[in-house]
Amino acid sequence: MVNEKVKEHLEKKGFGDRLTEHAETIDTVEHAAQQIGCSEAEIAKTLSFLVDGAPVIVVMAGDGRVNSSKFKAQFHTKPSMIPRDKVQEITGFLPGGVCPFGVPEEIPVWLDVSMKRFAVVHPAAGNEYTSATLTPDELEKASGAVGWCDVCKGWEEEA
Repeated sequence: MVNEKVKEHLEKKGFGDRLTEHAETIDTVEHAAQQIGCSEAEIAKTLSFLVDGAPVIVVMAGDGRVNSSKFKAQFHTKPSMIPRDKVQEITGFLPGGVCPFGVPEEIPVWLDVSMKRFAVVHPAAGNEYTSATLTPDELEKASGAVGWCDVCKGWEEEA
């Protein structure tokens, strides 16, 4: 079942036709890649952090991992994820369905540069059974992102 808040948000941005419902869960990068039929790296995973007590969303490639020093350089504090039991209360989405669409306006959304290497990426779309397919530029527009950041490691392509 499509999350109506996310569907409405994407329709307003002109991307309502980009949603896909899946028969099985996409609650992890591995499950999402299997259901979508793409590499794990092409999954745009959405992580929620607390920065100085306030929530911040960071969307990154599925093969990226948060680099503490890069995160601290960007946000001036060490990475601290929102506790799992508080994710829905703060973001409006259950863990496994957190997405950058339709989050409360006071929560800034950042996109990590690790996703720019792909023609399209696949973020969750409000629940553990729905994804969206967007180019990185479309993801920026659809999410209303504050901007791009570089807070990941583990994804860099070999030179």
